[in-house]
Amino acid sequence: MDQSAPPASRRILVVDDEVTIAESVAARLRSEGFTVDVAHDGPSAVAAVERIEPDLVVLDVMLPGFDGLEVCRRVQAGRPVPVLMLTARTDETDQLVGLGVGADDYLTKPFSLRVLAARVHALLRRVDRAADRDGTTILVGDLRIDVDQRRVWRADVEAKLTPLEFDLLARLARRPRVVLARERLLEEVWDWADAAGSRAVDSHVKALRRKLGADLIRTVHGVGYALETR
Repeated sequence: MDQSAPPASRRILVVDDEVTIAESVAARLRSEGFTVDVAHDGPSAVAAVERIEPDLVVLDVMLPGFDGLEVCRRVQAGRPVPVLMLTARTDETDQLVGLGVGADDYLTKPFSLRVLAARVHALLRRVDRAADRDGTTILVGDLRIDVDQRRVWRADVEAKLTPLEFDLLARLARRPRVVLARERLLEEVWDWADAAGSRAVDSHVKALRRKLGADLIRTVHGVGYALETR
């Protein structure tokens, strides 16, 4: 069982231009024991991430300055950090775009503060489990994964992955050529089982194929995915 760090030692950045929502989310997370900072626009959010190095970012899509998608791109290009994205859009394409730029999860407004807090805890537990694993190297064909340093190479070319992309790849690589169901991946990688979240799995698999090769992961329609390497 992982030994999760206490909430008081965790810092979360909440980014939303609607002050009432930002303060409500911040108050709920503080009541859970987290240290919380707040930003209200894109440039301030990126600056805050660089300044305080939060353990997780709760990020609204619609922001002044530049939007949450651009914030997520810039943040993940620097020091990758788990991102829970908030969106008022119900269109599935918009949600997939958010996942595609490096968000780990999303909630559609209006949302329950209780659900948001649960998602935050789940994302942080996933990070803890990854950090607690013994350092090792996984070799599958021309794919090399350094679990301790959280670095990945294919054919000796390094790929830069987000935290969730790395965890998903490592999970698949531990059982190469074995088909893992979307529901199982959601439970073991995201730490929550929700059929609606299967799109999150699909989106992150698409990102891994883009970064490491289209032939890397095989789709078994209606079931899930398997790692396939030469």
